[in-house]
Amino acid sequence: MANVAIMGFGTVGSGVAEVLRMNGESIARKLGEPLRLQYILDVRDLSATEYAGVAVKDFSVLESDPNLDVVVESIGGAKVALDFTRRALLAGKHVVTSNKELVAAHGKELLAIAREKNVNYLFEASVGGGIPVLRPLFQCLAGNQIEEVVGILNGTTNYILTRMVKGGVPFGEALQEAQAKGYAEQNPAADVEGLDAGRKICILSDLAWGKEVRPEAISIRGISDLDLEDVAVADRAGYRVKLLGRALRLPGGRQAAYVSPHLVPADCPVAPVDDVFNAIMVRGNAVGDVMFYGRGAGDLPTASAVVGDVLDALQHRDQRRDLGWSESADLADLETEVSMPWYLRGGFEAPADCRTLSGGAVIAPAMTGREARALAGRLGAKALLPVLE
Repeated sequence: MANVAIMGFGTVGSGVAEVLRMNGESIARKLGEPLRLQYILDVRDLSATEYAGVAVKDFSVLESDPNLDVVVESIGGAKVALDFTRRALLAGKHVVTSNKELVAAHGKELLAIAREKNVNYLFEASVGGGIPVLRPLFQCLAGNQIEEVVGILNGTTNYILTRMVKGGVPFGEALQEAQAKGYAEQNPAADVEGLDAGRKICILSDLAWGKEVRPEAISIRGISDLDLEDVAVADRAGYRVKLLGRALRLPGGRQAAYVSPHLVPADCPVAPVDDVFNAIMVRGNAVGDVMFYGRGAGDLPTASAVVGDVLDALQHRDQRRDLGWSESADLADLETEVSMPWYLRGGFEAPADCRTLSGGAVIAPAMTGREARALAGRLGAKALLPVLE
């Protein structure tokens, strides 16, 4: 009998409990033993629910129980969740989480504790919700040198952009629709300003190359200042506007990572990904391009990935998963060292080396961010966006 506890009984935590309930027999067969939900830790009163018998409010109950094997952290944030995760790992418990903020900001420290205590700290659900991408990245694609990871990492912004492209809806109105449908929070800054995608691309970069990239160290631009005119111009020219997180391995082993709206060619696999769906492309030097697609959030999709990690942690009790990052990445300066094509719009005369689009817009050849901004300044451009090659 293996025992699991859930910390935080919101959307993800309750989803984990539901997956354990509805798939208990299947899970037991795969694990080779029953998996019992032993505790639910939450500040709320659960005495009137079906989980009253396992509900506790004192973390030390979990911490001190020698029969508790795995703790699922679904509290969120990086304060209480950080304290409880540290203590659970130090107590010799495996910990599984979907908390991207915690993993991106403190993963290096927590993985070091897990290594010291010979337990697992796993976080498949922290990037793509129910989309399996982290385990394929460090396991199935281990025979590759990863060259690039790029993707649509936030379903809320992808829904808003879909409404702007297909419905001609301005950003503010599309955001209100997303809030009404429950896709966006009342304070949507983490989504629309790119912070959520920034945390996720950092985690992907960390695993792809084994070196820490912190969210505060990368360039992050969201979609709140996007003009509907640029979305329309791009669509007519055979491009889609997508908010992408992108991580690159540069010559010499240096890295770059950033988040920004991009013009994406219509024949790129991520271009037709609409609504709340996510898509992550990984480029390996042996396999080429592979893509992972699905719902990036929601109670049961995210819980699916969490429970998968619970089983993985238990199946690797005797020989822990050796993953993590122990040093900081050598990050290139995005403004001066990374070149890419750029979209500019503004009613200027197109330079000879640029490709002209309708609507007074052009695509300039590959250049650094600083060069692109200087060109935009000289031309009086009203918009400047990177183009995914």
